[in-house]
Amino acid sequence: MPGQLSRNSPPSASGSPVPGQRADARHNRARLLQAAREAYALKGTDVSSSAIARRAGVGAATLYRHFPTRGSLIAAAFSEQLGQCVAALDEALQDDDPWRGLRNVLTKVCMMQAQDRGFSAAFLSQFPDAPDVHRERARAEACLAQLVQRAKDTGQLRNDFDASDVTLLLLANNGVARESPAASMAASRRLLAYFLQSCLPTDGTPLPQPAPLRLDDLYKPPHRTG
Repeated sequence: MPGQLSRNSPPSASGSPVPGQRADARHNRARLLQAAREAYALKGTDVSSSAIARRAGVGAATLYRHFPTRGSLIAAAFSEQLGQCVAALDEALQDDDPWRGLRNVLTKVCMMQAQDRGFSAAFLSQFPDAPDVHRERARAEACLAQLVQRAKDTGQLRNDFDASDVTLLLLANNGVARESPAASMAASRRLLAYFLQSCLPTDGTPLPQPAPLRLDDLYKPPHRTG
Protein backbone atom coordinates (compact mmCIF):
# COMPACT_ATOMS: atom_id res chain seq x y z
CA MET A 1 0.00 0.00 0.00
CA PRO A 2 1.19 3.53 -0.57
CA GLY A 3 3.51 4.88 2.07
CA GLN A 4 4.12 8.22 0.40
CA LEU A 5 2.02 11.36 0.38
CA SER A 6 -0.31 11.67 -2.57
CA ARG A 7 -0.34 14.59 -5.02
CA ASN A 8 -3.45 15.92 -3.31
CA SER A 9 -3.39 18.38 -0.43
CA PRO A 10 -1.34 16.84 2.41
CA PRO A 11 -3.50 15.26 5.09
CA SER A 12 -3.49 16.66 8.57
CA ALA A 13 -1.74 14.53 11.19
CA SER A 14 -4.26 15.69 13.77
CA GLY A 15 -7.92 14.82 14.03
CA SER A 16 -8.93 18.04 12.26
CA PRO A 17 -9.97 18.05 8.59
CA VAL A 18 -7.71 19.66 6.01
CA PRO A 19 -8.80 23.22 5.10
CA GLY A 20 -10.48 23.37 1.72
CA GLN A 21 -11.66 19.76 1.68
CA ARG A 22 -15.00 19.05 0.00
CA ALA A 23 -17.92 18.09 2.19
CA ASP A 24 -17.84 14.46 1.04
CA ALA A 25 -14.12 14.22 1.78
CA ARG A 26 -14.66 15.65 5.27
CA HIS A 27 -17.48 13.16 5.82
CA ASN A 28 -15.29 10.23 4.75
CA ARG A 29 -12.45 11.41 6.96
CA ALA A 30 -14.78 11.66 9.95
CA ARG A 31 -16.13 8.16 9.28
CA LEU A 32 -12.62 6.74 9.04
CA LEU A 33 -11.53 8.35 12.30
CA GLN A 34 -14.65 7.16 14.10
CA ALA A 35 -14.15 3.62 12.77
CA ALA A 36 -10.48 3.70 13.78
CA ARG A 37 -11.24 4.89 17.31
CA GLU A 38 -13.89 2.20 17.78
CA ALA A 39 -11.65 -0.57 16.41
CA TYR A 40 -8.58 0.52 18.38
CA ALA A 41 -10.60 0.76 21.60
CA LEU A 42 -11.71 -2.86 21.19
CA LYS A 43 -8.65 -4.52 19.67
CA GLY A 44 -5.72 -2.14 20.07
CA THR A 45 -3.74 -0.58 17.24
CA ASP A 46 -2.91 -3.89 15.56
CA VAL A 47 -6.19 -3.66 13.63
CA SER A 48 -5.35 -3.50 9.92
CA SER A 49 -6.05 -0.40 7.86
CA SER A 50 -8.15 -2.45 5.44
CA ALA A 51 -10.38 -3.61 8.32
CA ILE A 52 -10.88 0.00 9.38
CA ALA A 53 -11.80 1.00 5.83
CA ARG A 54 -14.40 -1.77 5.74
CA ARG A 55 -15.75 -0.71 9.11
CA ALA A 56 -16.09 2.86 7.84
CA GLY A 57 -17.81 1.71 4.65
CA VAL A 58 -15.21 3.20 2.30
CA GLY A 59 -12.62 1.78 -0.04
CA ALA A 60 -8.93 1.36 0.75
CA ALA A 61 -8.05 4.05 -1.78
CA THR A 62 -10.19 6.55 0.13
CA LEU A 63 -8.46 5.67 3.38
CA TYR A 64 -4.99 6.16 1.90
CA ARG A 65 -5.93 9.47 0.34
CA HIS A 66 -6.63 10.77 3.83
CA PHE A 67 -4.06 8.72 5.77
CA PRO A 68 -1.16 7.54 3.57
CA THR A 69 0.45 5.57 6.40
CA ARG A 70 -0.85 3.52 9.28
CA GLY A 71 0.98 5.79 11.69
CA SER A 72 -0.80 8.89 10.38
CA LEU A 73 -4.19 7.24 10.96
CA ILE A 74 -3.29 6.20 14.52
CA ALA A 75 -1.91 9.65 15.33
CA ALA A 76 -5.03 11.37 14.02
CA ALA A 77 -7.36 8.98 15.84
CA PHE A 78 -5.75 9.73 19.20
CA SER A 79 -4.74 13.38 18.75
CA GLU A 80 -7.71 14.56 20.82
CA GLN A 81 -6.77 12.31 23.75
CA LEU A 82 -3.14 13.41 23.59
CA GLY A 83 -4.38 16.99 23.69
CA GLN A 84 -6.46 16.15 26.76
CA CYS A 85 -3.35 14.78 28.49
CA VAL A 86 -1.38 17.94 27.76
CA ALA A 87 -4.30 20.09 28.91
CA ALA A 88 -4.48 18.09 32.16
CA LEU A 89 -0.78 18.74 32.74
CA ASP A 90 -1.24 22.45 32.09
CA GLU A 91 -4.09 22.49 34.60
CA ALA A 92 -2.01 20.59 37.15
CA LEU A 93 0.76 23.18 36.89
CA GLN A 94 -1.77 25.85 37.80
CA ASP A 95 -2.77 23.97 40.97
CA ASP A 96 -1.38 25.48 44.17
CA ASP A 97 -0.88 21.93 45.46
CA PRO A 98 1.63 20.16 43.14
CA TRP A 99 1.02 16.72 44.70
CA ARG A 100 -2.71 17.03 44.06
CA GLY A 101 -1.98 18.16 40.52
CA LEU A 102 0.31 15.19 39.89
CA ARG A 103 -2.26 12.77 41.34
CA ASN A 104 -4.98 14.22 39.12
CA VAL A 105 -2.88 13.89 35.97
CA LEU A 106 -1.89 10.30 36.68
CA THR A 107 -5.48 9.38 37.53
CA LYS A 108 -6.74 10.85 34.26
CA VAL A 109 -4.14 9.19 32.05
CA CYS A 110 -4.45 5.80 33.75
CA MET A 111 -8.23 5.97 33.37
CA MET A 112 -7.86 6.71 29.64
CA GLN A 113 -5.55 3.72 29.31
CA ALA A 114 -7.97 1.40 31.08
CA GLN A 115 -10.93 2.59 29.03
CA ASP A 116 -9.30 2.37 25.60
CA ARG A 117 -6.98 -0.48 24.64
CA GLY A 118 -5.58 1.47 21.70
CA PHE A 119 -4.68 4.58 23.65
CA SER A 120 -1.56 3.14 25.28
CA ALA A 121 0.02 2.06 22.01
CA ALA A 122 -0.79 5.40 20.42
CA PHE A 123 0.40 7.40 23.43
CA LEU A 124 3.68 5.48 23.65
CA SER A 125 4.43 5.17 19.92
CA GLN A 126 6.51 7.28 17.57
CA PHE A 127 4.94 8.87 14.49
CA PRO A 128 7.58 10.23 12.10
CA ASP A 129 4.94 11.74 9.83
CA ALA A 130 3.12 13.52 12.66
CA PRO A 131 5.39 16.31 13.94
CA ASP A 132 2.54 17.93 15.86
CA VAL A 133 2.24 14.77 17.98
CA HIS A 134 5.96 14.95 18.78
CA ARG A 135 5.65 18.59 19.78
CA GLU A 136 2.72 17.89 22.08
CA ARG A 137 4.44 14.93 23.68
CA ALA A 138 7.67 16.89 24.18
CA ARG A 139 5.66 19.64 25.86
CA ALA A 140 3.91 17.04 28.02
CA GLU A 141 7.25 15.63 29.18
CA ALA A 142 8.54 19.11 30.01
CA CYS A 143 5.39 19.90 32.00
CA LEU A 144 5.61 16.58 33.83
CA ALA A 145 9.25 17.18 34.81
CA GLN A 146 8.30 20.61 36.15
CA LEU A 147 5.37 19.19 38.10
CA VAL A 148 7.53 16.45 39.62
CA GLN A 149 10.17 18.97 40.69
CA ARG A 150 7.55 21.21 42.30
CA ALA A 151 6.19 18.28 44.32
CA LYS A 152 9.72 17.45 45.45
CA ASP A 153 10.45 21.04 46.39
CA THR A 154 7.38 21.14 48.63
CA GLY A 155 8.37 17.89 50.35
CA GLN A 156 5.32 16.00 49.05
CA LEU A 157 7.21 13.59 46.81
CA ARG A 158 10.15 11.35 47.70
CA ASN A 159 13.49 12.83 46.64
CA ASP A 160 14.58 9.85 44.55
CA PHE A 161 11.43 9.90 42.42
CA ASP A 162 12.30 10.26 38.72
CA ALA A 163 10.05 11.48 35.92
CA SER A 164 10.75 8.20 34.11
CA ASP A 165 8.84 6.46 36.92
CA VAL A 166 5.66 7.84 35.34
CA THR A 167 6.52 5.99 32.13
CA LEU A 168 7.08 2.88 34.24
CA LEU A 169 3.60 3.34 35.70
CA LEU A 170 2.06 3.69 32.24
CA LEU A 171 3.73 0.49 31.08
CA ALA A 172 2.46 -1.38 34.14
CA ASN A 173 -1.00 0.11 33.81
CA ASN A 174 -1.11 -0.94 30.17
CA GLY A 175 -0.47 -4.50 31.32
CA VAL A 176 -3.61 -4.67 33.47
CA ALA A 177 -5.99 -3.98 30.57
CA ARG A 178 -8.54 -6.75 30.19
CA GLU A 179 -11.46 -7.53 27.92
CA SER A 180 -13.86 -6.41 30.65
CA PRO A 181 -13.82 -2.60 31.05
CA ALA A 182 -14.94 -2.96 34.67
CA ALA A 183 -12.03 -5.30 35.46
CA SER A 184 -9.59 -2.98 33.69
CA MET A 185 -10.76 0.05 35.66
CA ALA A 186 -10.66 -1.79 39.00
CA ALA A 187 -7.15 -3.12 38.36
CA SER A 188 -5.94 0.27 37.16
CA ARG A 189 -7.30 2.11 40.20
CA ARG A 190 -5.64 -0.34 42.58
CA LEU A 191 -2.31 -0.23 40.76
CA LEU A 192 -2.36 3.57 40.78
CA ALA A 193 -3.17 3.63 44.50
CA TYR A 194 -0.16 1.41 45.26
CA PHE A 195 2.04 3.59 43.06
CA LEU A 196 0.94 6.84 44.67
CA GLN A 197 1.52 5.47 48.18
CA SER A 198 5.05 4.47 47.19
CA CYS A 199 5.72 8.00 45.92
CA LEU A 200 5.30 9.64 49.33
CA PRO A 201 8.38 10.65 51.34
CA THR A 202 9.79 7.68 53.25
CA ASP A 203 12.33 6.96 55.99
CA GLY A 204 15.10 7.34 53.43
CA THR A 205 15.33 3.78 52.10
CA PRO A 206 16.64 4.36 48.55
CA LEU A 207 15.17 3.01 45.36
CA PRO A 208 17.24 1.31 42.64
CA GLN A 209 18.49 3.60 39.89
CA PRO A 210 15.69 4.80 37.55
CA ALA A 211 15.21 3.03 34.25
CA PRO A 212 16.23 5.02 31.14
CA LEU A 213 12.64 5.37 29.92
CA ARG A 214 11.11 8.14 27.84
CA LEU A 215 7.68 8.20 26.25
CA ASP A 216 9.14 8.54 22.77
CA ASP A 217 11.70 5.74 23.22
CA LEU A 218 9.38 2.89 24.12
CA TYR A 219 7.98 1.78 20.78
CA LYS A 220 9.26 1.75 17.23
CA PRO A 221 7.16 3.53 14.58
CA PRO A 222 4.36 1.30 13.27
CA HIS A 223 5.22 0.11 9.75
CA ARG A 224 2.29 -2.14 8.91
CA THR A 225 -0.03 -0.74 6.25
CA GLY A 226 -2.20 -3.70 5.36
